Amino acid sequence: MTAVLDQRHKPVGEKAPRWWQAPPRPVWEEPPGRAGLAGKGIVLAGACLAVLFPLWIVVVTSLSSKKTITEAGGLVLIPREITFVAYQELLSGGQVTRATLVSLGVTFVGTLFSMTVSVLAAYGLSRSGSLGHRWMLMTLLATMFFGAGLIPTYLLVQSLGLTDTYLALILPSAVSVFNILVLRAFFMNISPELIDSARIDGAGDWRILWKIVLPLSRAVVAVITLFYAVGYWSAWFNASIYLSDQEMMPLQNVMIQLVQKQEQPVGMSQAIKTGQISALAVQMAVMVLALLPVAVVSPFVQKHFKKGMLTGAVKG
Repeated sequence: MTAVLDQRHKPVGEKAPRWWQAPPRPVWEEPPGRAGLAGKGIVLAGACLAVLFPLWIVVVTSLSSKKTITEAGGLVLIPREITFVAYQELLSGGQVTRATLVSLGVTFVGTLFSMTVSVLAAYGLSRSGSLGHRWMLMTLLATMFFGAGLIPTYLLVQSLGLTDTYLALILPSAVSVFNILVLRAFFMNISPELIDSARIDGAGDWRILWKIVLPLSRAVVAVITLFYAVGYWSAWFNASIYLSDQEMMPLQNVMIQLVQKQEQPVGMSQAIKTGQISALAVQMAVMVLALLPVAVVSPFVQKHFKKGMLTGAVKG
Protein backbone atom coordinates (compact mmCIF):
# COMPACT_ATOMS: atom_id res chain seq x y z
CA MET A 1 0.00 0.00 0.00
CA THR A 2 1.56 3.23 -1.14
CA ALA A 3 -0.95 5.63 0.36
CA VAL A 4 0.40 8.16 2.83
CA LEU A 5 -0.61 7.28 6.36
CA ASP A 6 -1.27 9.68 9.22
CA GLN A 7 -0.26 9.08 12.84
CA ARG A 8 -3.14 6.67 13.42
CA HIS A 9 -2.26 4.69 10.23
CA LYS A 10 -5.38 5.87 8.45
CA PRO A 11 -4.94 6.41 4.68
CA VAL A 12 -5.04 10.14 4.01
CA GLY A 13 -7.80 11.18 1.62
CA GLU A 14 -9.34 7.70 1.51
CA LYS A 15 -12.18 6.04 3.30
CA ALA A 16 -10.98 4.16 6.35
CA PRO A 17 -10.78 0.41 5.69
CA ARG A 18 -12.45 -2.07 8.00
CA TRP A 19 -9.14 -3.22 9.46
CA TRP A 20 -8.35 0.27 10.68
CA GLN A 21 -9.53 1.29 14.15
CA ALA A 22 -8.53 4.33 16.15
CA PRO A 23 -6.54 3.56 19.30
CA PRO A 24 -8.82 3.49 22.35
CA ARG A 25 -8.81 6.63 24.49
CA PRO A 26 -8.97 6.70 28.29
CA VAL A 27 -12.41 7.10 29.80
CA TRP A 28 -11.63 10.54 31.23
CA GLU A 29 -10.78 11.90 27.76
CA GLU A 30 -14.19 11.01 26.36
CA PRO A 31 -16.72 13.87 26.20
CA PRO A 32 -19.27 13.54 29.01
CA GLY A 33 -22.85 12.67 28.17
CA ARG A 34 -25.99 14.29 29.51
CA ALA A 35 -25.92 12.16 32.65
CA GLY A 36 -22.29 13.10 33.25
CA LEU A 37 -22.97 16.81 32.82
CA ALA A 38 -25.96 16.59 35.13
CA GLY A 39 -23.91 14.73 37.72
CA LYS A 40 -21.16 17.34 37.57
CA GLY A 41 -23.70 20.11 38.02
CA ILE A 42 -25.24 18.38 41.03
CA VAL A 43 -21.86 17.77 42.66
CA LEU A 44 -20.70 21.37 42.10
CA ALA A 45 -24.01 22.74 43.36
CA GLY A 46 -23.77 20.57 46.47
CA ALA A 47 -20.19 21.68 47.13
CA CYS A 48 -21.14 25.36 46.75
CA LEU A 49 -24.12 24.88 49.04
CA ALA A 50 -21.98 23.14 51.66
CA VAL A 51 -19.63 26.14 51.67
CA LEU A 52 -22.12 28.99 51.36
CA PHE A 53 -24.86 27.71 53.67
CA PRO A 54 -22.84 27.93 56.93
CA LEU A 55 -21.43 31.29 55.83
CA TRP A 56 -24.97 32.54 55.16
CA ILE A 57 -26.08 31.52 58.66
CA VAL A 58 -23.09 33.24 60.27
CA VAL A 59 -23.65 36.51 58.37
CA VAL A 60 -27.43 36.56 58.92
CA THR A 61 -27.08 35.82 62.63
CA SER A 62 -24.51 38.59 63.06
CA LEU A 63 -26.98 41.05 61.46
CA SER A 64 -30.01 39.90 63.48
CA SER A 65 -31.48 41.61 66.52
CA LYS A 66 -31.64 39.93 69.89
CA LYS A 67 -35.39 39.42 69.49
CA THR A 68 -34.91 37.58 66.18
CA ILE A 69 -32.18 35.36 67.61
CA THR A 70 -34.32 34.54 70.64
CA GLU A 71 -37.33 33.64 68.48
CA ALA A 72 -35.15 31.46 66.23
CA GLY A 73 -33.71 29.67 69.24
CA GLY A 74 -30.13 30.43 68.25
CA LEU A 75 -28.73 30.62 64.73
CA VAL A 76 -30.91 32.53 62.25
CA LEU A 77 -31.57 31.18 58.77
CA ILE A 78 -34.08 33.71 57.39
CA PRO A 79 -33.25 37.40 57.98
CA ARG A 80 -35.98 39.59 59.43
CA GLU A 81 -34.80 42.50 61.57
CA ILE A 82 -31.45 43.56 60.12
CA THR A 83 -29.24 45.59 62.45
CA PHE A 84 -25.56 46.52 62.50
CA VAL A 85 -25.39 47.09 66.25
CA ALA A 86 -22.97 44.21 66.83
CA TYR A 87 -20.51 45.56 64.25
CA GLN A 88 -20.85 49.11 65.53
CA GLU A 89 -20.03 48.00 69.06
CA LEU A 90 -17.12 45.82 67.95
CA LEU A 91 -15.52 48.59 65.88
CA SER A 92 -16.31 51.47 68.24
CA GLY A 93 -12.98 51.10 70.00
CA GLY A 94 -12.11 48.25 72.33
CA GLN A 95 -10.48 44.87 72.44
CA VAL A 96 -11.80 43.70 69.06
CA THR A 97 -10.83 46.95 67.31
CA ARG A 98 -7.34 46.79 68.77
CA ALA A 99 -7.00 43.10 67.87
CA THR A 100 -8.08 43.83 64.29
CA LEU A 101 -5.42 46.53 63.95
CA VAL A 102 -2.82 44.15 65.42
CA SER A 103 -3.74 41.45 62.90
CA LEU A 104 -3.63 43.91 60.00
CA GLY A 105 -0.23 45.24 61.07
CA VAL A 106 1.29 41.80 61.62
CA THR A 107 -0.11 40.56 58.30
CA PHE A 108 1.26 43.52 56.34
CA VAL A 109 4.72 43.62 57.93
CA GLY A 110 5.06 39.84 58.09
CA THR A 111 4.01 39.30 54.47
CA LEU A 112 6.41 42.00 53.26
CA PHE A 113 9.30 40.52 55.25
CA SER A 114 8.53 36.92 54.24
CA MET A 115 8.21 37.76 50.56
CA THR A 116 11.47 39.72 50.59
CA VAL A 117 13.40 36.85 52.16
CA SER A 118 11.70 34.19 50.03
CA VAL A 119 12.24 36.00 46.71
CA LEU A 120 15.90 36.70 47.45
CA ALA A 121 16.52 33.14 48.59
CA ALA A 122 14.68 31.64 45.63
CA TYR A 123 16.52 33.82 43.12
CA GLY A 124 19.90 32.95 44.62
CA LEU A 125 19.11 29.23 44.64
CA SER A 126 17.85 29.38 41.06
CA ARG A 127 21.27 30.51 39.79
CA SER A 128 23.33 27.33 39.45
CA GLY A 129 26.60 29.23 39.65
CA SER A 130 25.85 31.08 42.89
CA LEU A 131 28.13 30.45 45.87
CA GLY A 132 27.09 27.47 48.00
CA HIS A 133 23.64 27.20 46.41
CA ARG A 134 23.60 23.38 46.50
CA TRP A 135 24.60 23.22 50.17
CA MET A 136 22.02 25.85 51.09
CA LEU A 137 19.34 24.04 49.10
CA MET A 138 20.03 20.76 50.90
CA THR A 139 19.92 22.58 54.24
CA LEU A 140 16.53 24.09 53.44
CA LEU A 141 15.16 20.75 52.28
CA ALA A 142 16.30 19.13 55.53
CA THR A 143 14.20 21.56 57.55
CA MET A 144 11.08 20.26 55.80
CA PHE A 145 11.60 16.81 57.32
CA PHE A 146 13.35 17.52 60.62
CA GLY A 147 12.44 20.09 63.26
CA ALA A 148 13.68 20.93 66.73
CA GLY A 149 10.22 20.87 68.29
CA LEU A 150 8.09 23.28 70.27
CA ILE A 151 10.12 23.50 73.49
CA PRO A 152 13.50 24.28 71.84
CA THR A 153 11.78 26.82 69.60
CA TYR A 154 10.17 28.51 72.59
CA LEU A 155 13.49 28.58 74.47
CA LEU A 156 15.16 30.14 71.42
CA VAL A 157 12.49 32.84 71.12
CA GLN A 158 12.75 33.49 74.86
CA SER A 159 16.55 33.71 74.79
CA LEU A 160 16.35 36.27 71.98
CA GLY A 161 14.02 38.42 74.08
CA LEU A 162 11.14 38.17 71.62
CA THR A 163 8.44 37.06 74.05
CA ASP A 164 5.67 39.63 74.56
CA THR A 165 6.72 41.39 71.36
CA TYR A 166 5.08 41.50 67.95
CA LEU A 167 8.25 40.06 66.39
CA ALA A 168 7.32 36.77 68.03
CA LEU A 169 4.30 36.66 65.73
CA ILE A 170 6.47 37.08 62.61
CA LEU A 171 9.99 35.68 62.92
CA PRO A 172 9.33 32.07 64.10
CA SER A 173 7.22 31.36 61.00
CA ALA A 174 8.55 33.99 58.63
CA VAL A 175 9.82 31.71 55.86
CA SER A 176 8.25 28.64 54.24
CA VAL A 177 10.68 26.34 52.45
CA PHE A 178 7.86 25.09 50.23
CA ASN A 179 7.15 28.63 49.02
CA ILE A 180 10.86 29.18 48.33
CA LEU A 181 11.01 26.00 46.26
CA VAL A 182 7.97 27.05 44.23
CA LEU A 183 9.50 30.46 43.54
CA ARG A 184 12.85 28.88 42.69
CA ALA A 185 11.27 26.48 40.20
CA PHE A 186 9.43 29.37 38.52
CA PHE A 187 12.59 31.49 38.33
CA MET A 188 14.50 28.59 36.76
CA ASN A 189 11.95 28.43 33.93
CA ILE A 190 12.80 31.97 32.81
CA SER A 191 14.84 31.90 29.62
CA PRO A 192 18.58 31.94 30.44
CA GLU A 193 19.22 33.79 27.14
CA LEU A 194 17.12 36.70 28.42
CA ILE A 195 19.19 36.96 31.58
CA ASP A 196 22.47 36.55 29.70
CA SER A 197 21.54 39.34 27.31
CA ALA A 198 20.81 41.60 30.29
CA ARG A 199 24.23 40.78 31.76
CA ILE A 200 25.88 41.63 28.45
CA ASP A 201 24.14 45.01 28.59
CA GLY A 202 25.71 45.59 32.02
CA ALA A 203 22.79 44.72 34.31
CA GLY A 204 23.63 43.28 37.72
CA ASP A 205 21.73 40.71 39.75
CA TRP A 206 19.60 43.31 41.55
CA ARG A 207 18.55 44.95 38.31
CA ILE A 208 17.86 41.59 36.65
CA LEU A 209 15.73 40.51 39.59
CA TRP A 210 13.76 43.76 39.73
CA LYS A 211 13.38 44.49 36.01
CA ILE A 212 13.20 41.02 34.45
CA VAL A 213 12.57 38.17 36.88
CA LEU A 214 9.84 39.71 39.05
CA PRO A 215 7.77 41.19 36.17
CA LEU A 216 7.78 37.77 34.48
CA SER A 217 6.82 36.06 37.75
CA ARG A 218 3.78 38.09 38.74
CA ALA A 219 1.53 35.03 38.87
CA VAL A 220 3.62 32.99 41.29
CA VAL A 221 4.50 36.06 43.37
CA ALA A 222 0.81 36.89 43.75
CA VAL A 223 -0.02 33.34 44.84
CA ILE A 224 2.82 33.09 47.35
CA THR A 225 1.96 36.53 48.72
CA LEU A 226 -1.60 35.35 49.32
CA PHE A 227 -0.32 32.21 51.05
CA TYR A 228 1.82 34.25 53.42
CA ALA A 229 -0.89 36.84 54.06
CA VAL A 230 -3.53 34.21 54.86
CA GLY A 231 -1.07 32.42 57.10
CA TYR A 232 -0.31 35.54 59.14
CA TRP A 233 -3.95 36.61 59.28
CA SER A 234 -5.15 33.19 60.45
CA ALA A 235 -2.26 32.50 62.85
CA TRP A 236 -3.14 32.17 66.52
CA PHE A 237 -0.73 29.58 67.95
CA ASN A 238 2.34 31.83 68.19
CA ALA A 239 0.35 34.49 70.02
CA SER A 240 -1.04 31.95 72.47
CA ILE A 241 2.42 30.77 73.57
CA TYR A 242 4.59 33.87 73.11
CA LEU A 243 2.23 36.64 74.31
CA SER A 244 0.83 37.11 77.79
CA ASP A 245 -0.53 40.65 77.39
CA GLN A 246 -4.17 40.51 76.32
CA GLU A 247 -3.93 43.93 74.69
CA MET A 248 -1.39 42.54 72.18
CA MET A 249 -3.53 39.60 71.10
CA PRO A 250 -4.51 39.43 67.39
CA LEU A 251 -8.06 38.99 66.18
CA GLN A 252 -7.93 35.19 65.89
CA ASN A 253 -7.05 34.78 69.57
CA VAL A 254 -9.81 37.16 70.62
CA MET A 255 -12.24 35.14 68.51
CA ILE A 256 -11.14 31.92 70.23
CA GLN A 257 -11.68 33.49 73.65
CA LEU A 258 -15.07 34.75 72.57
CA VAL A 259 -16.37 31.56 70.94
CA GLN A 260 -14.80 28.78 72.97
CA LYS A 261 -14.29 30.31 76.40
CA GLN A 262 -17.43 32.48 76.22
CA GLU A 263 -15.45 35.56 77.28
CA GLN A 264 -16.95 38.84 76.14
CA PRO A 265 -14.72 41.53 74.63
CA VAL A 266 -13.70 44.33 76.94
CA GLY A 267 -16.26 47.14 76.82
CA MET A 268 -19.15 45.00 75.58
CA SER A 269 -20.13 43.08 78.69
CA GLN A 270 -22.42 45.87 79.86
CA ALA A 271 -24.16 46.12 76.49
CA ILE A 272 -24.81 42.38 76.50
CA LYS A 273 -26.03 42.36 80.09
CA THR A 274 -28.50 45.17 79.43
CA GLY A 275 -29.94 43.28 76.47
CA GLN A 276 -28.84 45.70 73.77
CA ILE A 277 -26.83 43.06 71.91
CA SER A 278 -27.05 39.29 71.74
CA ALA A 279 -23.87 37.46 72.71
CA LEU A 280 -24.40 35.10 69.77
CA ALA A 281 -24.59 38.02 67.34
CA VAL A 282 -21.27 39.32 68.70
CA GLN A 283 -19.64 35.92 68.19
CA MET A 284 -20.86 35.68 64.62
CA ALA A 285 -19.79 39.27 63.89
CA VAL A 286 -16.24 38.52 65.04
CA MET A 287 -16.18 35.48 62.75
CA VAL A 288 -17.28 37.63 59.82
CA LEU A 289 -14.53 40.16 60.56
CA ALA A 290 -11.99 37.34 60.61
CA LEU A 291 -13.21 35.93 57.27
CA LEU A 292 -13.79 39.21 55.43
CA PRO A 293 -10.21 40.10 54.32
CA VAL A 294 -9.53 36.64 52.90
CA ALA A 295 -12.90 36.55 51.13
CA VAL A 296 -12.25 39.97 49.57
CA VAL A 297 -8.66 39.37 48.41
CA SER A 298 -8.90 35.76 47.21
CA PRO A 299 -11.01 36.40 44.05
CA PHE A 300 -8.43 38.86 42.74
CA VAL A 301 -5.62 36.30 43.07
CA GLN A 302 -7.63 33.29 41.92
CA LYS A 303 -6.76 33.81 38.24
CA HIS A 304 -3.05 33.40 39.05
CA PHE A 305 -3.43 30.10 40.90
CA LYS A 306 -3.18 27.75 37.92
CA LYS A 307 -0.28 29.47 36.21
CA GLY A 308 1.59 30.32 39.38
CA MET A 309 1.38 27.01 41.24
CA LEU A 310 1.41 24.50 38.36
CA THR A 311 4.24 26.15 36.44
CA GLY A 312 6.34 26.57 39.54
CA ALA A 313 5.71 23.15 41.07
CA VAL A 314 5.52 20.87 38.00
CA LYS A 315 7.91 22.26 35.43
CA GLY A 316 10.62 22.98 37.99
